[in-house]
Amino acid sequence: MTDGGGQGGTASCCISRLGGKVAYVGKLGDDDAGSLCLKRLKDFEVNTDWIDIVKNGKTPVAFAFVTKSSGTRTIIYEPNSLPRIQINETVKNLLNRTPVVLLDPEVTYLIREIKSLVNEKVKIIYDCERWRNGIDDMMRMAVFFIPSSDFLDSTAFKFGKVPMTKKIFKLKERVGGELIVTHGGKGAYYFSKERLYHVPAPKVTVKDTIGAGDNFHAAFALAVRKGYELSKAVKFSVAVASLSCREYGGREGIPNLSEAIGVAETLEERAVDVN
Repeated sequence: MTDGGGQGGTASCCISRLGGKVAYVGKLGDDDAGSLCLKRLKDFEVNTDWIDIVKNGKTPVAFAFVTKSSGTRTIIYEPNSLPRIQINETVKNLLNRTPVVLLDPEVTYLIREIKSLVNEKVKIIYDCERWRNGIDDMMRMAVFFIPSSDFLDSTAFKFGKVPMTKKIFKLKERVGGELIVTHGGKGAYYFSKERLYHVPAPKVTVKDTIGAGDNFHAAFALAVRKGYELSKAVKFSVAVASLSCREYGGREGIPNLSEAIGVAETLEERAVDVN
């Protein structure tokens, strides 16, 4: 199957499917791949007014291979050759009308500028994929910093051979806001009053894990917009990410809001003993 992709694109579709109001800011080429991505965003009723169509631009394409027995995936990415996003007056105006901003890894370099433009009430959420230039600033400035557990093994940290939970504590020392760590099919971790908590993933029949992380971040952004306290937000996000794995492609399995809430209410966090 062929579908639109990208962290921001899939996250935007997820937010809209869950009933949120969402605008996507980005660049697409004027090629067939760009036309497909734009169409799919519109199919999910995402506001595309802030997408820049680059003349003669080549939209990057990814090839995903799914292991049928487990639903795990391997992705081969084409490099992104489109121009970097810049903050113009139109985007600046949008930022100042938006209570929650979800940033994907492609715009890590913008955090200082965005932080200088928005008021303190704007919640900036960062979807952390891997170490990039500007990541130190992002760790300090994002209101919610959300990496996967793989990020803990970045060589830049030099955490050594210690348990994952201890690495989470070490990372927290470098994060200025709230730290949430996703852990694939095992759920996610978050802190409350300096204690580490784990929310396990619900049991679902997994067909494809493509987009699960993007959908986690999308659900979390919507939960923040709705004013959920942190524990409830993490449970909701784990539920959405898990349920999205039921179908191929990362978008077709996204639940509606009532289903997501129903599953989230069955999840229970537990305090993690790291001694």
